[in-house]
Amino acid sequence: MKLKTTQIDGKTYAEVDTQGLPVYVHDDGKEVGFDAGSAMQKISSLNAEAKTHREAKEQALAQLKNFEGIEDPSAAKKALETLKNFDDKKLVDAGEVEKIKLEAIKAVEEKYAPVVQKLEKVENDYHKELIGGGFSRSKFIQEKIAVPVDMVQATFGNNFKIEDGKVVAYGADGQKIYSRSKPGEVADFDEALETLVGGYQYKDSILKGNQSQGGGYQGGGGSHNSAPKSLADCKTKEEKIAYMKQVGEQA
Repeated sequence: MKLKTTQIDGKTYAEVDTQGLPVYVHDDGKEVGFDAGSAMQKISSLNAEAKTHREAKEQALAQLKNFEGIEDPSAAKKALETLKNFDDKKLVDAGEVEKIKLEAIKAVEEKYAPVVQKLEKVENDYHKELIGGGFSRSKFIQEKIAVPVDMVQATFGNNFKIEDGKVVAYGADGQKIYSRSKPGEVADFDEALETLVGGYQYKDSILKGNQSQGGGYQGGGGSHNSAPKSLADCKTKEEKIAYMKQVGEQA
């Protein structure tokens, strides 16, 4: 990105936004005010956080050395809890010990399997609601996108994940999408979706009017300006969703 400037009476001046922040132009043409103070503060915070993570990792690695040779800690713990309740005098041989251990582990797994499955379903439903709700409440979709919300979600839904209870977006390169206006922080839902749509090969098919001509929607051009068939040819919602998936796979 580069600083946006203007010339007055032969002198070059940096342009600022309404908040007095210098304006930078990104490679895709989007103009964003850069808060240097906030960026420096964020960098300092991230450095401190990285130090904390490094120290915690070193401490954890030191503690793990005490458990070298144990490949499955969960199975080892269950086995110890089971065996401590048995009278050693009643154990005939090592084969009987192994049999009792395996039967005990199997009984515990069978008992709690339905509970684990239910918890996993609740967690999956919660994640779907967080991501699906982001699409249904998106102001960006309401103002800029010309196709139904479920089509947008079918195309870009897999780019969003839940991490630490928050929705985080990943780009086509597998990297997290970070905010341009808040350096060092991940982009919120609408900013991330705007970035994904901006790099979408067939964005002209889903944007309203001339939205694709704006600064935030540059890139991903070339000779690929249309899908294998027109969106107008799709008569039903199912056909439109299938069309969106098709062009998404070809992108």
